[in-house]
Amino acid sequence: MSASGGTKAIVAALSANLAIAVAKFVAFLFSGSSSMLAESVHSVADSGNQGLLLLGGKRAKRQATPEHPFGYGRERYIYAFLVSIVLFSVGGMFAIYEGYEKIKNPHEIKAWYWPVGVLVFAIIAEGYSFRTAIVESNQTRGKLSWTEFIRRAKAPELPVVLLEDFGALVGLVLALGGVGLALGTGNGVWDGIGTLCIGVLLIAIAIVLAAETKSLLLGESAGVEDVEKIKASVVDGDTVTRIIHMRTLHLGPEELLVAAKIAVRHDESAAEIADAINAAEARIRAAVPIARVIYLEPDIYNERAAAAGTNPGKNPDASATPDAPATPDAPATPDAPDASATPDAPGGTGTGSGTAPGGGASSETGASSPSPAASDASAPRDDSGH
Repeated sequence: MSASGGTKAIVAALSANLAIAVAKFVAFLFSGSSSMLAESVHSVADSGNQGLLLLGGKRAKRQATPEHPFGYGRERYIYAFLVSIVLFSVGGMFAIYEGYEKIKNPHEIKAWYWPVGVLVFAIIAEGYSFRTAIVESNQTRGKLSWTEFIRRAKAPELPVVLLEDFGALVGLVLALGGVGLALGTGNGVWDGIGTLCIGVLLIAIAIVLAAETKSLLLGESAGVEDVEKIKASVVDGDTVTRIIHMRTLHLGPEELLVAAKIAVRHDESAAEIADAINAAEARIRAAVPIARVIYLEPDIYNERAAAAGTNPGKNPDASATPDAPATPDAPATPDAPDASATPDAPGGTGTGSGTAPGGGASSETGASSPSPAASDASAPRDDSGH
């Protein structure tokens, strides 16, 4: 989802909710309907939520700092999570309280034409906002169902607006039904029941939003399609022969971190490996433009390690599998130079664009990585080989 598309949907929802909130408060003052009061608070809460989403989008654009070297992209997730809290506490809990009070102490609805007229107007306005969110979502939803889109979307704004508008439309129908039944039967209890149903609906939507944004806050990997594109981009079949293991992480909705250990040929020079990594980074960015932070660590593929099945995700502290069994009976050669140490080679094997944390290649700094032997001795391995 593009940031511009999300902003357009948020502004449309904010404009509609502000107008609706004013109209509902006026209707409540003239009619005394608890459903109208609950809906008024709901619209005010929705307006505040859209304000939070706009604020989160603005703060997420701040430049990275030494204290936050990966930037502030996740602020959009934080403010989306705050939206779920506001929707739960201000919208849902207030509506349940007001509905309970109205059921205990029902009273007749006055000036019925006010709540009915305002509810019809609100349904039209919310329908416009909901339609805008649907149009913007369809630009990036692809073949996903609406449920899959809400669950898999990395940008939180459109799922939040979609669920809020959907909840608002259903809530308006419930309010209209409660007011209509109260007017038709002369029993104000129906108005309280409608208000209670609105509260339950808002709390259910708030729980769904909280669960989805919590997953984003914890850190989600790239989507399946992006992962496949990255894998296909890394391997060139010449210098880079395979991916030993790879991790991706969304630093924000439109910023992806890619970290991978890649297999290179043992007889390649440092300059050749550095060129290969630079080329792999360029291919990744061409295939997945949001991959902005890339760390590639060269290593030598080991079939014995692959057979052992060591997985860095399950056992990150596992020691590396040696290429050959140890030979304790062989005489020690203390005077022989260490074959793995290369003091005269300042860059070891070389990298694409810089040094990644832990000794890999990075797209952000300007040093080179340690030798494949050093990486092989310190890095965890997975069941594909390292």
